[in-house]
Amino acid sequence: MEKLLVPVIYGSVRRDRQGIRAARYVMQRLEARGIEAVLVDPLEKHLPLLDRMYKEYPRGQAPALLEELADLFRRADGFAIVSGEYNHTVPPALTNLLDHFLEEYFFRPAGIVCYSNGRFGGVRAAMTLRACLAEMGMVTIPSLLPVPNVADAFDEAGAPSDPKTDERTAEFFDEFVWYMNALRDARAKGVPY
Repeated sequence: MEKLLVPVIYGSVRRDRQGIRAARYVMQRLEARGIEAVLVDPLEKHLPLLDRMYKEYPRGQAPALLEELADLFRRADGFAIVSGEYNHTVPPALTNLLDHFLEEYFFRPAGIVCYSNGRFGGVRAAMTLRACLAEMGMVTIPSLLPVPNVADAFDEAGAPSDPKTDERTAEFFDEFVWYMNALRDARAKGVPY
């Protein structure tokens, strides 16, 4: 069976962003499970503000970056969404990135990793994100991976400061992998539309 493929979609373009540490951690945990993880960082991708969705371009005429991401997303078995919390909701860079696509997400699970510099770990944004991802055709797994005090939770490379972090997050990743395998098998048998 082919390796699972997971775009790790990160949502901040701020100068002093701390959540990239959580995204790096997610990449490491997925790779440790033999999963191909690809970081999708809006700071590196330089997506324009949404004017046309990928599907609104005539076939073969979308900008190269949108073609690249559409190809990656179509091949994905699931999406790890790493979101900060801005004013109790999702960062605009994440919304902009996600909104460029639609059908590429259908019938795939999303694992939500949320973070903040406060005690609540971005869970308020995660609730908004859960509804948004469902509307886009993704199935969000029941568990969340909230990261409170993100600036202190990981070093710059994504290594956790607490040695028990891997143990505490194992259930989240177990569940995410289960959903990816289950939905990959189901998609192979056909989808409703």
